[in-house]
Amino acid sequence: MKYTMQLFSKIILFTAIPFLKVNAQKTEIKVNAPFLSLGMINIAAEKSLSNKFSLQAEAFISPWKSFVGKNLQVYMGTLEGRYYFKEVMNGWYVGAYGSIAAYNLQKWNYINAETVLNEDGSPQILADGSIRVTERYQKGLAFILGISGGYHFTVNEKLGLDVYAGVGTSQSIYKGYYKDNNERYDVATEWNKSGEIIPTRGGLMLTYKFN
Repeated sequence: MKYTMQLFSKIILFTAIPFLKVNAQKTEIKVNAPFLSLGMINIAAEKSLSNKFSLQAEAFISPWKSFVGKNLQVYMGTLEGRYYFKEVMNGWYVGAYGSIAAYNLQKWNYINAETVLNEDGSPQILADGSIRVTERYQKGLAFILGISGGYHFTVNEKLGLDVYAGVGTSQSIYKGYYKDNNERYDVATEWNKSGEIIPTRGGLMLTYKFN
């Protein structure tokens, strides 16, 4: 995870630098306010390509090895193209995006502790005679393609609000572990694979426009 974080930091840095150049095009920097209150960082830079099209680079970091007792460590970079129905960075828009993420988390269907079973389907019994019950978590990489939509509010010539959401197909490679001993629960010798269509982004961005 350490080396993956370093790789993502470099990718996000080199992707974002061109967006932050102030020139004749409109450029905004953004921060997702709701995530800040949870100790997570979601920042973005959006640059206009024409009167109706823009390109946005985005980074999301959830550093929590434990959040209310659950694994929730995520490092994700996203590149999104947007089409505005009125004019760029003003009003309704639709978009398409691609993301790559490294994670150490508990997927939505692994939140609760479950009984650990033997190969014959019987419950595992601990040394003290109790039935083994534990949670599971996953470490891996996700590759996401999705569509998004939202509304960009203009507060004044510099400030604004960007309300948005997106859903996409997430294709993952991962390894699964028991929380009580950090040993693999899956039968794969290397990586497991999974795919699902889920909401992958959303929030309320506070925006600042350079020009």
